[in-house]
Amino acid sequence: MNSIHLLYIEDDPEIGKWVNETLQDRGYRVTWLTSGEHALEHADSCRLAILDVMLPGLDGFTVGQRLKKQHPNLPILMLSARTSIDDKLQGLEFADDYLTKPFHPDELAARIEVLLRRSGSASPEPLRLRHLLVHERENLIIDQDTGEEILLTGKQFHIFHYLLRHLGQIMTKEQIYEAVWGEPYLEGDKTLMVHIRHLREKIERDPAAPEIIETIRGIGYRVRA
Repeated sequence: MNSIHLLYIEDDPEIGKWVNETLQDRGYRVTWLTSGEHALEHADSCRLAILDVMLPGLDGFTVGQRLKKQHPNLPILMLSARTSIDDKLQGLEFADDYLTKPFHPDELAARIEVLLRRSGSASPEPLRLRHLLVHERENLIIDQDTGEEILLTGKQFHIFHYLLRHLGQIMTKEQIYEAVWGEPYLEGDKTLMVHIRHLREKIERDPAAPEIIETIRGIGYRVRA
């Protein structure tokens, strides 16, 4: 799956889970660490690092300085509840941007986009899937047979995007429903099945013999790579 890989270091489980899910929902692949101890091991494959300042052990400033020394071209975004100008100046000695908490996810996404654009990493290659060309970041799906854009509803896109994030993996009905609707799946509920049927009508060459979204009987669904 073609997506930009981000390194995210945050020890607060609630904030970390929220940011991690927010970034993944926007098409990024995220490695989330709760300390900076192993940051350098993951930096080679990442296109941008997001660091919290207050970390156990090595603080974010120290981790950031080490990352920048070893990977001078790696964009670094600092996140911190510290708002003093001294803290910001200390962070900006090595970091490329500094965002104070609390922040809106749209602002975080915009700052990441700017940093990636500066470093030439803003436009990942589209995912080629059978006859589809999927530009995940732009929410754009092109049917290569016709050259036309396939328009999905919000729920259809979220379902498809969730399956793409877990490309090749069998996802249960419960997992998909809870990820898309944000509430527990009730056995016997046909909502997901109906949405999958309508989604297939738009993206499959032959919805009666789907090649993209595979039904795993009695379990759930899978998009094959």
